[in-house]
Amino acid sequence: MTTPRQTPPGKGTDGAVSLGLKQRALIILVLTAALYGLILTLFGPAYALRMTVEALCYALIALGLNVQWGYAGLFNAGVMGFVALGAYLSLFVSFPVNEAFWQGDFPLRLGRVLLMGAGVIALTWLIARGNRLFGLPRRLSTALAVIVGAVGYLVVMATLDPVARDIERQAGFIGGLGLPVWLGWIAAGAAAGGLAWFVGRICLGLRSDYLAIATLGIAEIVKAVLKNADWLTRGTLTVSPLPWPVPTPDTIGFIAARAAYLVLMAVLIVVVWWLLEKAWRAPWGRMMRAIRDNEIAAAAMGKDVNARRLQIFILGSGLMGVGGAALIGFTRIFDPAGFLPLNHTFLVWVMVILGGPGNNLGAIIGALIVYAVWVMSEPAALALFHLLGEAGQTLFGLTLPADLDARALQARVFAIGLVITLVLRYAPRGLLPEPRMLTRDT
Repeated sequence: MTTPRQTPPGKGTDGAVSLGLKQRALIILVLTAALYGLILTLFGPAYALRMTVEALCYALIALGLNVQWGYAGLFNAGVMGFVALGAYLSLFVSFPVNEAFWQGDFPLRLGRVLLMGAGVIALTWLIARGNRLFGLPRRLSTALAVIVGAVGYLVVMATLDPVARDIERQAGFIGGLGLPVWLGWIAAGAAAGGLAWFVGRICLGLRSDYLAIATLGIAEIVKAVLKNADWLTRGTLTVSPLPWPVPTPDTIGFIAARAAYLVLMAVLIVVVWWLLEKAWRAPWGRMMRAIRDNEIAAAAMGKDVNARRLQIFILGSGLMGVGGAALIGFTRIFDPAGFLPLNHTFLVWVMVILGGPGNNLGAIIGALIVYAVWVMSEPAALALFHLLGEAGQTLFGLTLPADLDARALQARVFAIGLVITLVLRYAPRGLLPEPRMLTRDT
């Protein structure tokens, strides 16, 4: 019996597929660069730089979602929540200190409330573990934990309300810590990862639809807290100007400052992409894909499926938090009402789907293309409306509607819907599919 001949690496079917994928990636990169070059020509460097920086911020968020969905098949429907939480932690760490808050007795009073809240959480946890620690029946310990948690929450909120009112009246809000911006970005990733740990510990052992429901609910809770806690975030009054990690326009000029931010984001994207690619090709990445494709077989091989899913969920959410910090840092304003599911969840999903789930470069390219379509569809639609309106006036004597600007703004939703429809029809695996999937088809 003859043994099958092994194909050398880089040759044969896999090598041809890899080469074809690289050629496709190069072509798409060139076309994307040409698109942004056209925007630069039509709208000038200031506008093009702003759009490119924001697109790279979204690319970082898309990489986080691609890690969760492309590597592990985790459906995160609450991207907005992790982005918003990361944005606020960046604000809290790096925004200048509010002397009016620290000079009064507010830190002491607020610290007491936080200590009380930590005590309630610890007590609830102990009671919830009562069946193991104290031998209580499981149902009894669960019921007692729910009762203690609910009562403790009401007590903590009743204690917090007068402190919050006094802070809002006398100090405005608590302000920040005045630390370097890069520390704020690290704190943003840690906070988003911590929230992911909390959600994942509860939901990752259940079916995937429970995770989607939980993340969707958590996102709305985070937004509601940030929007209504004026003592914490100033609510709808917003906080600005936020400090930059690079020299500001007041220091080196408008164009140069935006270019510096662009360089920073490009370097960050390249570093994150390189690390994720190394992880994807490492045994850890193969293990994650094995769990995604057949978790029963992976568990039979001794892999802790829930622990690994929790790990990847924390990693992806941490990247989303850093992306949220970078996004609001560039705009220099924190507005809790500005975080919308359409912009910060659905749009990111379109980016990943367009680029190709499981392909990190595809997620970056998808973010650049989708954000360009999202931003440029409004002026393109407005120009088309005016052109058709003038033709209608000339030929038929029609009158242009007064709300053309509002109608053009809604055209971006139509444009994104058209993009996702075309992708699902002609490239269901994205512009740059995951190499393993492409090899299987070939």
